Amino acid sequence: MITIDETLCIGCGICVETCPFGSITLVNNVPVVSDTCTLCGSCAHDCPVGAIVITRPETKAKVASEAEDVWVWLEISDNQIKQVSLELLGIARELADTRKENVAGILIGDELEGLAEIAIAHGADKVWRISSRELKYYETGLYTAAVVELAKRYHPSVILFGATYNGRDLAPRVAARLRTGLTADCTGLAIEPSTGHLLQTRPAFGGNIMATILTPNHRPQLATVRSGVIKKPSADYSRAGEIIDLPCPEPRFRLSNILGFIPSSKPVVRLEEADIIVAGGRGVGGSKGLKLLEQLAQVLGGQLAVSRGPVDEGWISSEYQVGQTGKIVAPRLYIACGISGTVQHLVGIQSASTIVAINKDPRAPIFKVADYGLVGDLFEIVPRLINKLSNLEV
Repeated sequence: MITIDETLCIGCGICVETCPFGSITLVNNVPVVSDTCTLCGSCAHDCPVGAIVITRPETKAKVASEAEDVWVWLEISDNQIKQVSLELLGIARELADTRKENVAGILIGDELEGLAEIAIAHGADKVWRISSRELKYYETGLYTAAVVELAKRYHPSVILFGATYNGRDLAPRVAARLRTGLTADCTGLAIEPSTGHLLQTRPAFGGNIMATILTPNHRPQLATVRSGVIKKPSADYSRAGEIIDLPCPEPRFRLSNILGFIPSSKPVVRLEEADIIVAGGRGVGGSKGLKLLEQLAQVLGGQLAVSRGPVDEGWISSEYQVGQTGKIVAPRLYIACGISGTVQHLVGIQSASTIVAINKDPRAPIFKVADYGLVGDLFEIVPRLINKLSNLEV
């Protein structure tokens, strides 16, 4: 609640200039607040005479005993549900089954035909579907309003978001509006049997320890999860589920007007979706070494990647980086060339099915996690692999 003491107000207009949402106007030198006000507090903080008072009621969404069900925000890209969202449906299914609850997907966008059915096939019991041309592109204000309104109405216990650019924008805004907690970049989720709290595990202190975080007093419990740390569940199109269509949030919640997108001229690096990855560390020596690894990746039909070292050296962009400060991957085959295997890098490849390490140092930590290890010079081994694989008859 916002209260303006007209006996103190001097009509200076500072509150009008300060409001980031344009929610305040001066009428006869008295501030008038519209219903778009979010109680952010900027006006009260900057008022020179203390005429504006913000009162925030206790807004715990629900106590633990009253909230139920696990929700997943289903992010859309190119009219398809993103891989990370399908992965989250799998872990949501496990969490919900532990508490004997349901899984719900939140589907927001335009031209959503058939996507709700895909979500149900991957584990959702119901899908909240909000479809409108106004929602064709991710827009912070409208998407936040949609998720917050749903949460306030139906009181979920957990909401999961992919740790994507949009997910990292949306999740904290939703958490702030619902006055609850958020754990970012989780690598593991589980339910604590004795309390029903969500155990949210993520690397801390540069990846040197794993911290488990709880939100014991507020609901919903929010978490963002990186792609690749959880395996996508198999689709079962015989599953039945409920699809509930809801209206688009009111235009007043919009914070920006997106005209369109211009595709990048650079190749898109999708490490999270790669089935085979050939990665290089500082041991590749420079861009020449990376080109050699790229040849091996091409022969295998895979994707080039790197540890942090080559990025720090300026040999390649950070889009190719795997690890704690890069991307989490889950390929069938991960070939690590000239990578020592620091804890920060190993965090990024823990879900790989098979790891092959090539390194001159037999004591390199990477060999402790590798399924197969080759001790030797990568500049001798990799060309021979390329030659052998190129001559294989398929």
